[in-house]
Amino acid sequence: MKIPLKKIDDYRWEIPVSYKEGMRVPGIIYTDETLLKAIQADQSIEQVANGAFLPGIVKASFAMPDMHFGYGLPIGGVVATDMDKGVVSPGGTGYDINCGVRLVRSNLYLKDIKGKIKELVNALYAEIPSGVGSKGRITLSPQEGRDILVKGAGWAVERGYGTKEDLEHTEAHGCIEGADPDKVSSRAYERGKRQEGTLGSGNHFLEIQYVDEIYDEKAADIMGLEKDTITVMIHSGSRGFGHQVCTDYLEVMETAADKYGIKLPDRQLACAPINSPEGQDYLAAMRAAANYAWANRQFLMVWTREVFIKTFLMSPKNLGMNLIYDVAHNIVKIEDHIVDGKERRVAVHRKGATRAFPEGHKEVPDAYKEIGQPVIIPGDMGRASYILVGTQRAMDETFGSTCHGAGRCLSRHAAIKATKGRAIHRELEEKGIFCRAAGRETLREEFPEAYKDVTEVVNVVHNAGISKKVAKLKPLGVIKG
Repeated sequence: MKIPLKKIDDYRWEIPVSYKEGMRVPGIIYTDETLLKAIQADQSIEQVANGAFLPGIVKASFAMPDMHFGYGLPIGGVVATDMDKGVVSPGGTGYDINCGVRLVRSNLYLKDIKGKIKELVNALYAEIPSGVGSKGRITLSPQEGRDILVKGAGWAVERGYGTKEDLEHTEAHGCIEGADPDKVSSRAYERGKRQEGTLGSGNHFLEIQYVDEIYDEKAADIMGLEKDTITVMIHSGSRGFGHQVCTDYLEVMETAADKYGIKLPDRQLACAPINSPEGQDYLAAMRAAANYAWANRQFLMVWTREVFIKTFLMSPKNLGMNLIYDVAHNIVKIEDHIVDGKERRVAVHRKGATRAFPEGHKEVPDAYKEIGQPVIIPGDMGRASYILVGTQRAMDETFGSTCHGAGRCLSRHAAIKATKGRAIHRELEEKGIFCRAAGRETLREEFPEAYKDVTEVVNVVHNAGISKKVAKLKPLGVIKG
């Protein structure tokens, strides 16, 4: 059965409640005509409709223009469930809990760095553990391993890895309250104990960039960005630790869904009432994984700063490598939003989606109160990335959410098949981008054309008004796992 999509306007499409018996709310997809064709190539639209079955879901089952097929909900999905009557679903959060991205600015310009890209990338590659199964430079005692799950990035800062300003410029100050290490399995601890402070593999990266275009001078100035400013973007998550937490609780939720009589069109959306023991246990473990991820990105940023200091022989003050912001992608956050004209507390599942709170919001750092929360949107390693700010329209329409990246248009297997006989690292060098990766296969899986064009994705959310463009960043050097 073809999914009947109703065009609301140039950037929003609706899946009506009548499409499937059991849908509690409509599906709303943010896209344009061009990206819609790519979206229709997989079953992700069906997953948006399936998300509308979740008990307690409010407003709509949303999806962003970078959406593609995922486990349960599509990657790029956003659903919010009522705290009293709703459920929580690991499939609505994702395996890589708090996979997220942070952006660091500097006082360096393109002219300062041109002749040093290879040296810098090689030094970063030597210092930043990356690749499948990589082990970090941080050795944690069992008690420290538990403490980091409760304190997140704050644990790192307490021990001299960064500053309190870093925490002020991190979503949730780098720590969600309510994490409980006792709700985490021994298998998750085992997988995570040597991976704190590692980049990981797949689409995780560390990228040296420069500001190519500025669209909002005021916001760029507040963030410390000018044309040709050098920035660093770090994309990583909770590694094997978070993956195991998700795996463990998917099993729990399959049993719970039967126990509570929850009927769903897809077992991958297995869930439990938020206020049930299973729901509360998952939230406590998920928060622990989120805190693990924020600490992870904090360590990676500090080591990146150290490499720049050594390479350029500059003091930290003169180098000016300050964190602009850090945002989470795969996470459940308990937030207050206006639903049907009334403020309601809801569990917002953002799976491959970014928080985009507006100017003046209580959770936006003081430095950005005038412009809104920075929104960081990485692209592929050959084209561009963007920084935007959140808007009131996002709060009104999408629970303060926007896209999270370019979004895959080829599976990893299809990407490897498409790049047979190609030397991706040489193709990137011809564009002036120097890349180091743990394996050539990673580069083939992640070659630029495996992703949608991030400019097209960003233009949709900008034109739809759910986030606003500030600057375009171009890659110079990339580390992949």
